[in-house]
Amino acid sequence: MPTPDADARFGTRFRRGLRTHRWAIAIVVFAVGLLLSVLAIGYWTPLNAVEPFTTINGATGPTGGANYNLVFVVLGPIIAIVGAYLVGAYLVARRKFEHLMLTKSKAEFLRNIPELEDLLWELTPADEVRYDEKRTELKVRR
Repeated sequence: MPTPDADARFGTRFRRGLRTHRWAIAIVVFAVGLLLSVLAIGYWTPLNAVEPFTTINGATGPTGGANYNLVFVVLGPIIAIVGAYLVGAYLVARRKFEHLMLTKSKAEFLRNIPELEDLLWELTPADEVRYDEKRTELKVRR
């Protein structure tokens, strides 16, 4: 008998995968944005005479046809800003979630349920399981 994940549609599995690997995706987006920004800086500043950039600029510069460095100037900072936002949002959500999950008081937990459920949108499915376990531990009904 196939598992429930095998029966799920591609879109559902894809979204679950994105949520599961949110931290790694945020880091990769931020790193790509920084790389593109560094490549643009290496082409448009006096750093273009420094050795690693001379080789790279030969491949991305106008001598080979299209000047990809123009794309790097525009997309690099935009992708870096989006990646920085994704990293920051995840870290803030993770810190708040961990703080709220450490409570031993049922009353405090009940007060923070709306905030916890909002934070779960930013976190992984494993955190939803931890949240459900904490609810059963404190005997909180749905």
